[in-house]
Amino acid sequence: MAKEGQTASGGLDAIAGVAKNAAQKGPPPVHLWNPPYCGEIDLRIGSDGTWYYQRTPIGRAALVKLFASVLKREDDHYYLVTPVEKCGITVDDAPFLAVELKVERPDSHAGRIDQVLHFRTNVDDWVACGPGHDLRFEPELPTGGLKPYLHVRRDLWAKVSRPLFYDLVELGEERDINGTRMFGIASAGEFYAMAPADSLAEFM
Repeated sequence: MAKEGQTASGGLDAIAGVAKNAAQKGPPPVHLWNPPYCGEIDLRIGSDGTWYYQRTPIGRAALVKLFASVLKREDDHYYLVTPVEKCGITVDDAPFLAVELKVERPDSHAGRIDQVLHFRTNVDDWVACGPGHDLRFEPELPTGGLKPYLHVRRDLWAKVSRPLFYDLVELGEERDINGTRMFGIASAGEFYAMAPADSLAEFM
């Protein structure tokens, strides 16, 4: 077992090498890997999506994408994993940030078809919001506002950037949900409630 702060095979370089080899065959099957825990790495994902190693931002986008491809969450803890080791990291909020939004509105003459919201994350994954990729809205205690999150994969979420949140509000609508008038956003046949319609101003 490696000591705290170390990894069994030499740290981030080893993890990057495994991730690169695995990526050549498609998305790494992280959900199938259950290696032993090898301690913590001094790696942190800030609330704005920036990755830091030893308190220094990682400037190589390709390297960040590699690490993101082998990111795993277990309960409330985050790890970089390979088939042979699992190293803990720190995540300030959500591991990803949604930075771009495209709205798909299919043409149909056979009745209403809901829009589909497509989000790009800061590691260039495109995610279509809908079943399996839900939106959720959490209270932002310091400001009294809301923080939206998008499910990316396997219990990993992206925080939706503030400009995109305003876009969602512009696209929002009111619907009756269990007898309460709610304001929210529709995508791929699902409706994601933000807040009661009569209290929305409190969250903006």
